[in-house]
Amino acid sequence: MGLCTFPEHPHPCWLHPHPLLQCPLERPRISLSTLDLGKLQSLPEGSLGREYLRFLDVNRVSPDTRAPTRFVDDEELAYVNQRYREVHDMLHTLLGMPTNILGEIVVKWFEAVQTGLPMCILGALFGPVRLRARHLPALVSELIPWAVQSGRRAPCVLNLYYERRWAQPLTALREELGITSPPGHTKGPA
Repeated sequence: MGLCTFPEHPHPCWLHPHPLLQCPLERPRISLSTLDLGKLQSLPEGSLGREYLRFLDVNRVSPDTRAPTRFVDDEELAYVNQRYREVHDMLHTLLGMPTNILGEIVVKWFEAVQTGLPMCILGALFGPVRLRARHLPALVSELIPWAVQSGRRAPCVLNLYYERRWAQPLTALREELGITSPPGHTKGPA
């Protein structure tokens, strides 16, 4: 197994989902073919769906920009890998992190705690090498501790059925998951 592959045995958060989390049974997908963009646009300001759509628009990304999972023989692991890829931008929205280097590092710390995946751990540990020195104090003293604490407190966010929560206020979802508001040291659209 390479460092960038999914382990043969999934992380415990996928095996023991929180009662809130039902999606492993139905295997929903987040893609342009499954999203109703008009419906997301019509949702109230501050709702998960509206904020996710805003994130996609502002950052000029799409759920379809992630490469599909390949070379994974196990159907369950292939789905978990695909879900991880599809949920990554949702995590930016959920955590309030922009797509700049600082925001990506913070998301990687959260993902590393949540999943234990080597690619997340390596991204979290070595991502700061690309960061400007002026951001390091805030990253080390506030953002990493916040991401780690949030990742530990939250149930496995890969299993969260986001598709059934589009209308839920983002602040209410964060509260439900035990994710506090992010420290204010990131700049850029989240």
